[in-house]
Amino acid sequence: MKIVITGAHGFLGWHTRARLHTLTDHDVVAIGRDNWDELQAHVADADAVMHLAGINRAETDTAVEEGNVDLAQDVANAVRAADKPVRIVYSSSTQVGNGSPYGRGKERAGEILADAATASGAAYVEVRLPNIFGEHARPYYNTFVATFIDKLLEGETPTVNDNPVELLHVQDAAASLIEALSSRDRLIRPHGHDTRVPEVLSFLEQFHDVYSRGEIPKLPTRFHTNLFNTYRAATFPNKYPFSLMVNADQRGELIETVRAHGSGGQSFVSYTKPGKTRGEHYHLSKIERFVVISGKARISLRKVLTDEVVDFDVDGTKPAVIDMPTLWVHNITNIGEEDLITMFWADQLFNPAAPDTYWEPVRPAESKEA
Repeated sequence: MKIVITGAHGFLGWHTRARLHTLTDHDVVAIGRDNWDELQAHVADADAVMHLAGINRAETDTAVEEGNVDLAQDVANAVRAADKPVRIVYSSSTQVGNGSPYGRGKERAGEILADAATASGAAYVEVRLPNIFGEHARPYYNTFVATFIDKLLEGETPTVNDNPVELLHVQDAAASLIEALSSRDRLIRPHGHDTRVPEVLSFLEQFHDVYSRGEIPKLPTRFHTNLFNTYRAATFPNKYPFSLMVNADQRGELIETVRAHGSGGQSFVSYTKPGKTRGEHYHLSKIERFVVISGKARISLRKVLTDEVVDFDVDGTKPAVIDMPTLWVHNITNIGEEDLITMFWADQLFNPAAPDTYWEPVRPAESKEA
């Protein structure tokens, strides 16, 4: 299936493309501000359009409302011009119907898209999302969760109102959008985690305190894990590697590599020969820690769907931790002349039936040359 995604480089767009890349073999065309003029040409031979582009902040309320309508009209015009059935999947909002400029704009946009899909003889599916949060959101724009994290990392205390809030992790939002590609339902309304804004801040403050010591906080539910992964992503790469305390006496040395509150997880140790590489994979939700115990290593990471690579050179004589952020391909290479000994820890037991491990090279070009 060929899918055109608008807003493809935004927060929700990147996560949706990453999930499609990971779990499907669909042909995806990314449309953003830089190539918006190519929209009609790509829709002409597409099977579906996922309209994720939107405006939630602007200088005026009118710009927010009309901006969302105008974007939808461009998509509708492209679908009509295709002169064939093109399914439309629309990322809408639970603010539809609340009378706000954003809610009115999203509602009118949905009506325009539904009419275009009907005219083309294809299905229209609206995915009505609550507040979303997740890794790599923009502070002060995408979500208050990202703003809170940014303030905590800057040593500030966020100001909060005691309001209820429903939070949906962005990968769950992406899963609902992908489901809509084949759904017979006209409306999909995924439900998130019901909480309150001060409670979210309290969790983030706990994460900030515990993780500042290199410890893994207590994560009793999937929501907590998603929230912690969101926090971790904001600390990468600046926090890493962080050093471990070495307790030495006449007997030798003792190094505490993992302190996990309320979670056992799984750990293992590997020996890697000089010049050899392990890894070349990424995870959607798993927390994974690398600690070099002996030898010299280069730990490399690349953000999925980008060429952005970060390298860390670490040495067992100065034990340090690097935790792998989700949706970053990673590997470890022995760059020394002796065997490399590495301890790995993950927050969950390995399940061969659902490993949450997806193979991909950190440097695809070098992999092809090899």
